[in-house]
Amino acid sequence: MTIFLKRLNNIANNSNSYLKKFFLKQKKNSYLLKPMKYGVLSGGKRFRSAIVTDTGKIYGINAKKLIIISSAIECIHSYSLIHDDLPAMDNDELRRGKPSVHKKFNEFTAILAGNSLLTLAFEILSGNDLKISQQSKNSLIKNLSICAGHSGLAGGQYSDLTFEKKKISKKNIIDMQNKKTGELFGFCCESIAIVKGLSTNERKKLKNIGISIGLLFQTIDDLIDYYGDKSVVGKPTGRDKKKGKATLVNIIGPTKTLNFAKNLKKKIDFKIKKYGSRADKLLESVNFILNRKF
Repeated sequence: MTIFLKRLNNIANNSNSYLKKFFLKQKKNSYLLKPMKYGVLSGGKRFRSAIVTDTGKIYGINAKKLIIISSAIECIHSYSLIHDDLPAMDNDELRRGKPSVHKKFNEFTAILAGNSLLTLAFEILSGNDLKISQQSKNSLIKNLSICAGHSGLAGGQYSDLTFEKKKISKKNIIDMQNKKTGELFGFCCESIAIVKGLSTNERKKLKNIGISIGLLFQTIDDLIDYYGDKSVVGKPTGRDKKKGKATLVNIIGPTKTLNFAKNLKKKIDFKIKKYGSRADKLLESVNFILNRKF
């Protein structure tokens, strides 16, 4: 295991530990706790938590605050995956090498577990564990709501599904992917600016870096679907082409898509390097995203 993977695993363990403790505080008679935990604690790499942690280090944000914010973001991410896997959407039976939530339990349970993880994110951010001002909490909740809703993640998923088997421009595909994946990564970076009380301009800069990281992540994800091995990826590959998904790979081919990703990374690196040596870990994460195989 490389040094980076050890660091990523440590970040994942921190988020998972906090979520496990938070679940222990929930009402024991809820039938949805089991599928919720199955969905959010199923072995994800926690790239989003890494981006929160790495961005937080630039500004010296307390580690516990970073873990709490990361945990809320992972709830949003897991909710979206549970719903994406449903038969009405992408109809995927595997997630991270395990049965999807709707296959492990059933469809209505998966829908309700996803809904519950969505709301749990805001319960986490509004709770007493997060020691920041009420104004900052309100801002975190408001901005996470926006990026998870119709103008962000949910809207991007809608476009992803409605674009299937249609001729879609490169610009519209990038816009869709910025919403579907980029917005949540954008919040990972912007959340640090909110906690630190940075100016609107600085918040925008950080959010845009995050959105670009998300676009890079999604672009590589699409390349992994094109080239990847199901046994390594943990879910079926080659499905984007079969479904007629609107991806850069499907409209400009894998070689040009990889070049697009490399050029995008250069632009991201240029922006991150302006923060000096404090941003070295964030640069490492972006580099890993470009070169990941799973």
